[in-house]
Amino acid sequence: MTPINDNPTRAMRVVRCDETMAAVLRGERFLVFDGAMGTMLQQAGLEAGELPELLCLTNPEEITGIHIQYVEAGSEVVTANTFGANRRKLGDAASVADVFAAAIACGKASGAKYVAADIGPTGALLEPLGTMPFDEAYELFAEQVRAADAAGADLFIIETMADLLEMKAAILAAKENSDLPIFATMTFGEDGRTFLGTSPQIAAIVLSSLGVDVLGVNCSLGPNDLRPMVSEMLKASTVPVMVQANAGLPSIVDGKTVFSVAPDEYIEAVAAMVDEGVSVVGGCCGTNPDYIAKEAVLVAGRAPVERDVVPACGITSASHATLLAGRDVATIGERINPTGKKKLKAALREGNLDYVLGEAISQTEAGADALDVNAGLPEIDEAATLVS
Repeated sequence: MTPINDNPTRAMRVVRCDETMAAVLRGERFLVFDGAMGTMLQQAGLEAGELPELLCLTNPEEITGIHIQYVEAGSEVVTANTFGANRRKLGDAASVADVFAAAIACGKASGAKYVAADIGPTGALLEPLGTMPFDEAYELFAEQVRAADAAGADLFIIETMADLLEMKAAILAAKENSDLPIFATMTFGEDGRTFLGTSPQIAAIVLSSLGVDVLGVNCSLGPNDLRPMVSEMLKASTVPVMVQANAGLPSIVDGKTVFSVAPDEYIEAVAAMVDEGVSVVGGCCGTNPDYIAKEAVLVAGRAPVERDVVPACGITSASHATLLAGRDVATIGERINPTGKKKLKAALREGNLDYVLGEAISQTEAGADALDVNAGLPEIDEAATLVS
């Protein structure tokens, strides 16, 4: 078996961090993140529709004050108020560089050991289900990464992602434009999948393979509801696993948003996940310094559970995994290969993708575990055809 700290994917990448963080990334030390920023800002009177990231510029003392509360509760990492600070969302209100510089400065002023640059979704759905090209998403994320690095961030937290393809764009942008540690978390529904159908197992396999330093779950649901998903991730992840759950589901009481899980119930569920192998903890929507203080006490003086994980041998799409361990054979459909197939050649030349799709569906229905897709004809643009 391959121990978590012997992951070859991670070994190929030199990460800029101190020895304490290096121990965290090896799975040898706990790390305590902070809780919700939005919840704290709403309690302070943030109006609906306001861009919270702009408060780093207009009211930095308030943002720093929230960070300080978390540090005093035991947070080793404070999360910069940059979740939505991309060019698409900020528009003309402020530049990405200015917001990140101000937000990282607010975090540093709190005295926290580490300041994490927060990167959330772009707010658009990527092609082919949406309209945003992958390269455009990459460039939005890369701009944030460069701004965070220049501002002095200590690590990246790419969070609340539901689209595995968008997560991939963000991770590649972080890896190719910085050497800071990458923490990456996805958000799942009650059915145990993201809204685009990715399971925790698939997320763990793909994110580990992409070379993130820590992966896990944030937002979504309360900690008890996340436990089965976290267990699935722990079995598949070759890197440390983190959890930042919501304080349950929100409801409106007397015009105010309240959450259903109190700190004592929250920490009981987190303790069970820590016992199973989670080594990075924090909180998401509805949590506050009271929750983080209990997590800090929970992990104080302890070492994480040792995990031996066998790296998965297989392939995945965003919604399906074909694992080869324990199998004698896997079936690959090769009908989408123009060699010796007149009808497919004609379809590719004519741009008749309906025919190609029909071949894919028929092979899937016949039991293929994976599809080999080949558009190798000299008279067509193969790369453009494959993207189509």
